[in-house]
Amino acid sequence: MDYGSFRALDGLTLTIPQGEFFAFLGPNGAGKTTAIKLLTGLMKPVKGTVHLGGFDMQEQPLLAKALLGYVPDVAVFYEKLTPLEFMRFIADIFEMDEVKAEKTGAELFQKFSLSPYAHQRIENLSHGTRQRLAIAAALLHEPKVFIIDEPMVGLDPIHARTVKRELKERSRAGMTVLMSTHLLNIAEELADRIGILHKGRLIALGTMDEIHQVRSTTGKRLEEVFLEMVSEETEQNGNAAAEI
Repeated sequence: MDYGSFRALDGLTLTIPQGEFFAFLGPNGAGKTTAIKLLTGLMKPVKGTVHLGGFDMQEQPLLAKALLGYVPDVAVFYEKLTPLEFMRFIADIFEMDEVKAEKTGAELFQKFSLSPYAHQRIENLSHGTRQRLAIAAALLHEPKVFIIDEPMVGLDPIHARTVKRELKERSRAGMTVLMSTHLLNIAEELADRIGILHKGRLIALGTMDEIHQVRSTTGKRLEEVFLEMVSEETEQNGNAAAEI
């Protein structure tokens, strides 16, 4: 994926099976957000295809997106709506049965401690409350694939634990989760597999054990392994540039 002469993503090939909890890691500018925009249909790839749940995102976008729940790093709302009105709006978009939408919405409001704010305007809610609302709304139609960019932004430890538990339980029940985060401890705690992006390239892919084996770093925490890999990759690219 190119932005003028700048290549934000270079030859990414990735398959995430159903029910896997996958984490994208990488420094700023690594290509994580670009990858997510391609996967959600917000951008078109220069080359290649994106398939979600068996549907081509470019050829069958409505069928693909019907399976998708997405929470960006900065959630966007209709600010004058209340959380209850916003959830009903999301239910209408996905053409949900009204009774089921009300029941599921009420359950999500309880799980994410949103009930006290149900009738307040979204513009008056705190950042953490808005983040919980964004996650609840994205889960309302019970998506098969859930993509979330920086899930813990603005969340206190209590609500962060609730979000982690909910996403992990849903992943175990068959929902595919793709998470992009800078919080390496969260990735280490939750992810079944990890992909590390650096300067648009996927430089590592696998479980923690697999990455340790390839890198001969058994016993090291993910933070140490990540910093070593990014540092080495940066050094190699710098040497190559100097040789040119």
